[in-house]
Amino acid sequence: MERKWSVFSVFNYTFLALVGFSMIYPFIYILAYSLNEGKDSMQGAIYFLPRKFTLENYAEVFDNARIWKAYQITLMRTVLGTFLHVILCTLMAYALSKKTLPGRSFFTFYIFLPTIFSAGFIPFFITLQKLHLINTFWVYVLPLLFNFMHIIIIRTFLQGIPEELEESARIDGYGDFQIFVRIILPLSGPVLATISLFIGVAHWNDWFSGAYYVSNKNLIPVQTLLQEMLTEAEALSNSMQRAAQQGGQTVGGVGGAGATPESMRMALLVITVFPILCIYPFLQRYFVKGVMIGSVKG
Repeated sequence: MERKWSVFSVFNYTFLALVGFSMIYPFIYILAYSLNEGKDSMQGAIYFLPRKFTLENYAEVFDNARIWKAYQITLMRTVLGTFLHVILCTLMAYALSKKTLPGRSFFTFYIFLPTIFSAGFIPFFITLQKLHLINTFWVYVLPLLFNFMHIIIIRTFLQGIPEELEESARIDGYGDFQIFVRIILPLSGPVLATISLFIGVAHWNDWFSGAYYVSNKNLIPVQTLLQEMLTEAEALSNSMQRAAQQGGQTVGGVGGAGATPESMRMALLVITVFPILCIYPFLQRYFVKGVMIGSVKG
């Protein structure tokens, strides 16, 4: 059957194609810039493909011990923080999904209240300081262990699991912990994958904690390092422009072989985004089902 194209359909597909292209193009530009010789990139006019292809920018990045350390911190906080967050939120959600839990309404309101009122940055900083978390690795993990919305999403999913499964398991002699591990967790794949993606991306993209809660350079994550490189690249670019205006003098800090702070920052940005781009397709099939939880009531 031949499909009929209306004016609206043509406009709709064209508009969506332009929106999609506007989302993808920044990644294309960053990738092309990172694969181009740094000094040549300063001339501009790089849009889709590198003009002078080189892997030197990535070699400079991987040759930097500070970047490797920052990448290690980011990986550790993302893996450990995601695992602990999902486990603790699932345990809380499993308890709240039971109507027989004493004080169920009180506990729900207790974890909901902090989402309405926030003390602000300074009281939060003082709290972290009193807990001796400032300038430690755990300042990345512990403050993100619980999230009310994640608990509610998991609880809603668990309430949809037939109670007969748990009743039959209790007849076979299973306790609450065995039921949770052997029945609840295997059936909760979609929602756990969704929550893991949410909190994992939050950990991976967080630069704020490293910038304000950590002064030890060996503990900053890669996103904070990227933000520092951005600031340094902008300062160097301004210095070079002022030097050029004052008589074409050069400014130190640019790699002699052609790499520049800007090109290295682009390479680091690609390396930073790449793991998320690799993981996301594998979680996509669970993600679509997970975000629909609670939207339809039978």
